[in-house]
Order: sequence, then structure tokens, then C-alpha cells
Amino acid sequence: MSREQNSLDDYLKKAAMTISQSKHVVALVGAGMSVESGIPPFRGSGGLWTRIGEPPMNGYQRFLADPEAAWKEILNPDDSGPRAEFRQAIEKARPNPGHYALAKFEELGILKYIITQNVDGLHWDAGSKNIAEIHGTRHKVRCIECNLRWMRADFQIRDLPPKCPECGGLIKGDTVSFGEPIPQDVLHTSFRQTQLSDCMLIIGTSALVYPAAGLPSEAKMHGASLIEINTDETPLSPICDIILAGPSGEILPAILEEVSKILNL
Repeated sequence: MSREQNSLDDYLKKAAMTISQSKHVVALVGAGMSVESGIPPFRGSGGLWTRIGEPPMNGYQRFLADPEAAWKEILNPDDSGPRAEFRQAIEKARPNPGHYALAKFEELGILKYIITQNVDGLHWDAGSKNIAEIHGTRHKVRCIECNLRWMRADFQIRDLPPKCPECGGLIKGDTVSFGEPIPQDVLHTSFRQTQLSDCMLIIGTSALVYPAAGLPSEAKMHGASLIEINTDETPLSPICDIILAGPSGEILPAILEEVSKILNL
């Protein structure tokens, strides 16, 4: 067994012991976890925006200026090019072993909440229930006034732009656009769970996009242990207590196995 493998095994055991002794474990999940399910990232090597350029930074303002035109684009998407390839990759994606490990941690009562930056809905597909989608999800629509949400497949659009049946506000896709504030209900849940946590798993995030990137530091200020699981070093690595270098689809099931041994599950 190599020195690197010995070191990884030691850190796995240390992470499992930390999780086992914690009362309120929260996971912050980034794009790296979705990449393991075949979804390209937005930035970096092979990223959508690396290939076609960053979208306009005023996407939300453009939506507000002409929501009818925006909805026509949504309902009649371009079926060719990189955006179509990206959309098809999300539609074909399925949860990987890391998603299922998080769902099992929740089922066992160990993981209290997932705060995800991903919009693909794979945590729901894996069976997780307590999820704050800080950037929204492509599977829902949302009223921008009262924050009520509906599954997109179930929401009947009769007029453009669609209006909220409860308050009359504009309906848009739940995915947070550039220039759009994070919905207050999700933001509140994310910060509340961060403050409650005594252990935060930081999984596959580049730690470059705020406010999500600031949550681990907030958790650390409240006394939480930080466990980073990533293939690459990040700006958060220096403040983490345990770093597990590798794909979450391999590391999370391994931690789950160790925790199960410790707790005799």
C-alpha cells in the first residue's frame, strides 16, 4: 500500500470519526459533484462558458425588461450548439454514488441539510429531502414576488408572461439568473443551517462563487469542523480541518462505510 493510500485511509477514518461525533452535519455541494454525473461545468476546462463565452451579467434585468420575450426563448430553445449539448447532458444525468451516500447519511439522521449550488436536481433524484438550492433548479418555476415554487412540468402556462396564481407576480424559471438576488427564503435557510452546523462537508465546489463560498467561513466562526472533498485545492483548503483529495463519488461512500462501522449501523 502506498504512502498516499495510507494517508487517505487515515483521513477517511478521521473524517468518519468527526462526522460520527457531530450533532448537525451540513453539506455544501458544488459543480464538481455534478461533473461526476457527466454534466460539464460552466467554467474551466470543457466548461460551457469557456467554449461560448460568459452570458450577459444583466440577465435578470433583461428578463424584467421583456419577460414575454424571455419566456418565448425558454419555451422554444435552440436545439443545436453547445447550449443544447449542455441541456441534453443535464437531462441524461443520473445521481452518482456520492449523491446516494449523502441521501443515506440523511436517512440515518446524520446529515441534516444539503446546500447545493447545482441546478440539476440530482440530490432529489437520489432521495435526499432537506435541500436548499441556493442557485435554484431547472425543474421548477418561481414567483419573483412571493417565492412560491411549482414543478415546471406541472405548471400550466396559458399566457405570456405567466403570472403567479396566488399574488399576481411574475413567474420565471427558478434558476437564479445573473444579476438576480438569491431568493430570501433559500438564503435564510442556508445561513441558518450554516450557523447550526458543527460539521460542514465541502464537496466539489471551487469556492469562488458567493454567497455560497462564504458559508464555510461562517460555519468555522461558529465552531464547525470543515471537511473538504475535492479533486483540486481551493481557496477554502487552508481553513479546512480535514482534506480528502479525490472524487466525491468514491470518497463519500467510503466515509459512509467507516461511519457505519463506528456507529454499528
